[in-house]
Amino acid sequence: HNNYSLYFQILTKLLTKGFQIGLRGPPGDLAPDFKEKYFKQVSDHFNYNSLGNGTYDQRYLITDQYWKKGNGPIFFYTGNEGDIWEFAQNTGFITELAAVQGALVIFAEHRYYGKSLPFGKDSFNIPEVGLLTVEQALADYAVMITELKKELGAQKCPVIVFGGSYGGMLSVYMRIRYPNIVTGALAASAPILSTAGLGDSRQFFQDVTADFEKFKPACRDSVQGAFQKLNTLAQQKDYRRIQSAFSLCKTPSTPKDIHQLMGLLRNAFTMMAMLDYPYSTHFMGSMPAFPVKVLDLSLASAFILCRPTGMVYNSTGQLTCYDLYSLYVECADPTGCGLGFDSYAWDYQACTEIEMCYESNNVTDMFPPMTFTEQQREQYCSKRWGVAPRPGWLKTQYWGDDLSTASNIIFSNGDLDPWANGGIRKSLSPSLIAINIPEGAHHLDLRESNPNDPESVIVARKKESEIIAQWVKAAMKESS
Repeated sequence: HNNYSLYFQILTKLLTKGFQIGLRGPPGDLAPDFKEKYFKQVSDHFNYNSLGNGTYDQRYLITDQYWKKGNGPIFFYTGNEGDIWEFAQNTGFITELAAVQGALVIFAEHRYYGKSLPFGKDSFNIPEVGLLTVEQALADYAVMITELKKELGAQKCPVIVFGGSYGGMLSVYMRIRYPNIVTGALAASAPILSTAGLGDSRQFFQDVTADFEKFKPACRDSVQGAFQKLNTLAQQKDYRRIQSAFSLCKTPSTPKDIHQLMGLLRNAFTMMAMLDYPYSTHFMGSMPAFPVKVLDLSLASAFILCRPTGMVYNSTGQLTCYDLYSLYVECADPTGCGLGFDSYAWDYQACTEIEMCYESNNVTDMFPPMTFTEQQREQYCSKRWGVAPRPGWLKTQYWGDDLSTASNIIFSNGDLDPWANGGIRKSLSPSLIAINIPEGAHHLDLRESNPNDPESVIVARKKESEIIAQWVKAAMKESS
């Protein structure tokens, strides 16, 4: 592991074989009874005079295949930062649970994502983008739930909200903000603490590193050494060698180009850690089973990670070079914003309410030193969006770590997920329940059952199912 050439190969192979970052695949097959519909939604719930006091069409998916009409519960997915079909395709636990508990299932798309654009192609102009807030999104869901219950004759049906990652944060917030509408919440992999500015800014990339180190301690030294070798070449301004090694379309010529490459590669490892599922997936890109282990089958053969050809941007294998600035966009989220309109929306949210000043340092983690301070965030956001972030606002609005007076929330986290330690890992009361999944990656418990599921996620889902059934039963009893 002292061979820097070997270290360097690890990073170069990741890119040159076409590792996909932040791109999303097209919708695949889903149960045909999921109907795509649009809800006439209020554009601004909190100001009667702003932006024409208009409405927009909010997309949602619905199925009543398993519903005990008028009596069964409503399972409502609080859509997060992307196309709602992608979440419906990768959250099969909800429909499995609906089949058991006779529930109506609704997946609601978050405003400013997918096709739910309040101002169409102008949605990301200023001031139109100003209606993209957590508060507005929650109000959307509250209004939609209330109106759909009326339309469907489901006024007495208790609502359980589900969400993963940012969607899980929204599920927590829905239960806190609208307990009159929401009976309980399952928040999977919801980093409600770290995104509220709580905790250590070094924790995230330290935990990404830990995923690889747990599998094989040598991985840390190898990757760390690879980044050091890349940095040495950059300092020597050996840009042509870097271009050749990484098959870049253009020869890097500035520290900014190297910084861009470093960020892209760091995010490659982040995606592997997040999506370290026990089977191949096509969620946020194509990934083999256990990508963290696949990477290390041979340190000299890191290209195995990119074995699935369908890495979206190079699914045909026709790309002959890689454009750093089109494959990866640096933004206000150090873990990546993706591409396209969805990336604009998440970047804006990371510049306003969502705090993610995470950094790597090559000491507590295996990545190159890349800071992202509050000052850097403020400078970037002022230049990009003309806004000043509000540190502490999520903590003020949604209680931060002072959740003891809340109720009926499940916080699930997987030990393989680098987001886990940014969430709730210990139960806070008999109705604020933490479920930890030793072999779980990013919200694995929300995915459909799979023969390769570890026992720990099977146990977690069973417990979640039992708790939700108790909430529903208690709510039905109260309304009778």
